[in-house]
Amino acid sequence: MLRATTILTAFLALFVAACGGSSKDSATPKSDAVQNVPSENGVRENVKKASTPTVADFPTAKGATLQELADKMAAGPQLALASSVFTSPGDSRMAFGMIADDGTPVYGPTAVYVAPTPADPAEGPFVAPADVLLTDARYRSKQAATTTDPFVAVYGADVKFAKNGKYSVLATTKKADGSLTGATGQINVSAVADDPIPGVGDKAPKVHTDTLASAKGDVSKIDTRVPPSDMHAVDFADVVGKKPVALLFSTPQLCQSRVCGPVTDMELQMKSKYGDKMDFIHQEVYVDNDINKGLRPPLKEFNLRSEPWLFVVNAKGIITARLEGSIGVNQFENAVKTGL
Repeated sequence: MLRATTILTAFLALFVAACGGSSKDSATPKSDAVQNVPSENGVRENVKKASTPTVADFPTAKGATLQELADKMAAGPQLALASSVFTSPGDSRMAFGMIADDGTPVYGPTAVYVAPTPADPAEGPFVAPADVLLTDARYRSKQAATTTDPFVAVYGADVKFAKNGKYSVLATTKKADGSLTGATGQINVSAVADDPIPGVGDKAPKVHTDTLASAKGDVSKIDTRVPPSDMHAVDFADVVGKKPVALLFSTPQLCQSRVCGPVTDMELQMKSKYGDKMDFIHQEVYVDNDINKGLRPPLKEFNLRSEPWLFVVNAKGIITARLEGSIGVNQFENAVKTGL
């Protein structure tokens, strides 16, 4: 029987030692995305290979059950899911890491298969390109991912679920010798109609976000990044529906997963490239930057219960991309482009 892993736990544990979506955006990361990845022990080359998987790298399901596919693979790494919200019908982004027994990440061409139970016919393979978490050095905060971290890339697959309910997941990585290793997990998929979080195609809620003005000039009240960013100039409610906006809910210092720092750095890097075409807003998560005081009003109005979340909204106020959890640089940029 397939072995389940706890969603997020292994991924987050590794990320903490090193330093929690759905989307319609499924572009394959560019091969030059690995330029900032450290070359030690062949990591750079492995990440490069992992960034361009093809369906041909993996066996077709051909009516085989998930268990039958798993039986043909060597037991290998653990599956560490880095996103938690999945919906049906439509594609859902599944972000994850593959972790070896010694706690180090595994990089190679990777894909995902899913089925309601291990005994059911599998759907897939859904290719999962690796996407790096490293921004250019000048955009890195104290909480950033760095070239010395073991986890420098995250896998992301756009998975189509036929219906809502529980699903078993089989992620497989192709080794250098052509053999496959498998890792398993379980997730819950909800119906789109039951998902309270605004999705792609929905009109974005007109929420007020914190600004430097509302904080009376004290940026420490509205930004836990070190150093603080300059993405607090405008209130989302004042610009939504008037120009494109990238709204990121994250808390670099207090994030339970420690991926908020790198993701916030990515937004700052995107602002430097697209800031003349789009407003970039960073919204902190907790009232008074205190976890015990609960979520700030904008998160409650978006019905969010985890972080980080990125929403890209076009000039008409319509959400064009929604990403949860760990996001790679190319995935972030592709999301931004949907709103332009």
